[in-house]
Amino acid sequence: MLLLLPPSEGKATPPAGPPADLDLLAFSPVLGPIRDRLVRALDPGMPEAPAAPAAEVYTGVLFARLDLATLPPRDAGREVLIASGLWGLVRPADRIPVYKLPITAKVPRLRKTLPALWKPAIAKALQPLDTPGELVVDCRSGGYAAVWRPTRAAHLAIRPLRVNPDGSRQAISHNAKAARGDVARALLRASTTARTPQDVADIAARAGHEIELTGAGVAWTLDVLER
Repeated sequence: MLLLLPPSEGKATPPAGPPADLDLLAFSPVLGPIRDRLVRALDPGMPEAPAAPAAEVYTGVLFARLDLATLPPRDAGREVLIASGLWGLVRPADRIPVYKLPITAKVPRLRKTLPALWKPAIAKALQPLDTPGELVVDCRSGGYAAVWRPTRAAHLAIRPLRVNPDGSRQAISHNAKAARGDVARALLRASTTARTPQDVADIAARAGHEIELTGAGVAWTLDVLER
């Protein structure tokens, strides 16, 4: 199972300490050249700034609910990747400096949008995981979700919705991050690794969520309902 998370707008500045080694970030051979290009355009001194694990730098609602520091070590069947406008993808343990670059931002002297810049490189980096029988659980949204989605692995989008008194449904914003964080935490705490969309639905239901699973083939959606 590959669990894809968005970054957070809120970030904690690492305390004084050693900088990041950008060559050690996830998928560096593929994503490194774009990272270097963006850092040079934004702040050439960024590589010298203090760094900390991405799981500590990102402090938004989703990461507060996920609370990675209190989770048991993941087994090899549970991979977690965090999307980023600057880094493309990082693992929670990857050490990064604080930065601000949402996926919708315009970078000086960059003709392409960030999604267009990252799409081919991330598709190449994740190609080994985009195979039949694999499961991608996607907690991203908006521009981050548009950068990449699998074509051969099962793709399960987590979609929090509010159920109104008249039965109609609508997307929610702030609480959506909390709901996605809760589902992600349930998946990483589960005694067994989810292998199928139904496994994810079962784990979320056991964690107390009201859910609906729809889809077929490689395209699935798990609605997390709030009343």
